[in-house]
Amino acid sequence: MEYSKDDLIEARRQIGSTLHKLRETVKTLRGKENPERYKAQITLAERRIRAFELADFLMEQEINGRSD
Repeated sequence: MEYSKDDLIEARRQIGSTLHKLRETVKTLRGKENPERYKAQITLAERRIRAFELADFLMEQEINGRSD
């Protein structure tokens, strides 16, 4: 599939927003009285953070490698 530079820039913006929300979620869950109770949710959020960071990095590489 082909995506325009504007598509990639908008996707990065959306990923940035989602990353912010996920990081806040992890902070909130870790700050709870018994964070062990939320271990599965924390692990899932951290895995999603890593996946979105990778996607963001790859999109940045694609954007910077384009000349259009």
